[in-house]
Amino acid sequence: MRSYGQFCAMAKALDLVGDRWSLLIVRELLIRGPLRYTDLRQGLPGIATNLLAQRLEGLEKTGILRREYAPPPIATTLIDLTARGKELESVLFELGKWGAPLLAKPGNHDAFCGHWLALPAKHLLHDQTPDGPPVTLEIRSGGEPLSIEAAGGSVHFRIGPAKNPDLALSGTPLLMLGVLMGKREFASACKEGLKYEGDPNILRRLQPTA
Repeated sequence: MRSYGQFCAMAKALDLVGDRWSLLIVRELLIRGPLRYTDLRQGLPGIATNLLAQRLEGLEKTGILRREYAPPPIATTLIDLTARGKELESVLFELGKWGAPLLAKPGNHDAFCGHWLALPAKHLLHDQTPDGPPVTLEIRSGGEPLSIEAAGGSVHFRIGPAKNPDLALSGTPLLMLGVLMGKREFASACKEGLKYEGDPNILRRLQPTA
């Protein structure tokens, strides 16, 4: 492991997670939980197989992730974060929050997976009507859908389609993220290509108040 060789907490942290792809591996495991190697790679478009293997080895040696054998019916090795690795969630959220303005001009060839919205949504969305009946929003973009449910004052997330969602959104990541976070007017987003099925008023229950 290469080291900056500095008596500085930031430098020491970057010694462990500063390599390219390391924090994105942590992102996948935070959002999706224990994963098989092949499933983990699917959430990291563009990474070479040998580089992923190297990063996993390094993160395992430093105690950020672990491998465990899951018995039948799974019967395979799963990769998961340790308690120490899960402590990086707030770090990744703040880093993503800092980088959010950079999404205003996405690259023409930028990859996108819908489940990547789960981490910012977890920290920013709230159930604004806790006494109301449960409602479910489905985000359809970038592979597997992301289901978001508001019920009893809490917001829950699940990767995969929802059963009879109250609202389903599909379109570009920029449009969906904008309306989800209350940064874009719903009507104008629809004029730019956002598609929906169901009741758009569901968004008001989830959107951040500030």
